[in-house]
Amino acid sequence: MARRSSGKPAQKRYRPADLRGIIPPMTTPFTARGEVDEAAFRRQIRFLIDAGAHGLAVGGSTGEGHTLDTAEMRRLMELALGEVGGQVPVVAGVIVDSTRQAVERAQALADLPVAALQITPVHYLFRPSDDHMLEHFRTVGRAAKAPILIYNVVPWSYLSPALLVRIMKQVPQVVGVKQSAGDLKLFADLMIQAPAQGRIFSAVDALMYPSFALGAHGAIAAILTAAPQALVQLWQHVEAGEHDAARRLHERLLVLWNAMVGDNLPAAVKCALTLQGVKGGYPRAPMPAATAAQQRAIAAALKKLA
Repeated sequence: MARRSSGKPAQKRYRPADLRGIIPPMTTPFTARGEVDEAAFRRQIRFLIDAGAHGLAVGGSTGEGHTLDTAEMRRLMELALGEVGGQVPVVAGVIVDSTRQAVERAQALADLPVAALQITPVHYLFRPSDDHMLEHFRTVGRAAKAPILIYNVVPWSYLSPALLVRIMKQVPQVVGVKQSAGDLKLFADLMIQAPAQGRIFSAVDALMYPSFALGAHGAIAAILTAAPQALVQLWQHVEAGEHDAARRLHERLLVLWNAMVGDNLPAAVKCALTLQGVKGGYPRAPMPAATAAQQRAIAAALKKLA
């Protein structure tokens, strides 16, 4: 069982090379009034650790990180690090719209033993040029005390494999990429072109098995939080070369993904957690909760995974 929090963050600092395998992006359980439910957050940590997760990510898109202020994000990281007690690395999400905001968020977490900062490109309407995007990560990197994973998720600010490689080569603090999108070719191109020391994680939820088979260093994706035991098993199958078993498990996981995917994905993940006895809580307004149809489909998919 996961060690209970002592109230103080663990002091162990993990290296980028320690980031591997199944790293579920935690949801942030909110109360009906929109406040963080700390007890439910701690319970989710224990559930994921007990399922065999190799790490945790806090405050990403699954965690509704775009709705969190800096004080809330810091508090969540303190809770996570304390509850984990150094057992696995913890990644912190940074989803903001300017270099200034990203620097402020990174500096607010600088004294905590964060394994990496998972930072998106700016996600408002206007896309910086490639040169300015590189300077964004260079500036944040100079201010950060933790390594950076680029969370390549914003459709209109999506970074090409060539630009990601350029940033990794020119900004030493950028140690890897969380590659998100349904295009497996872009993921394969990035795997081929990335520097040897780069850590490439898949967030292509519907294609976890192919991502692992292509050599991903691991995954940070919503489906990992909804079904952590199954994803740990999938990772182990691929590591052992058991591809027939991995493919069969992939097919069942795809049913779950198809039941969850939508504009309220974090709420759907919370529903999956609740169905497994882990209080998911509410999404933060204006995101709607999982619909009755989603709940039925998620329940049926989870039953097939059991």
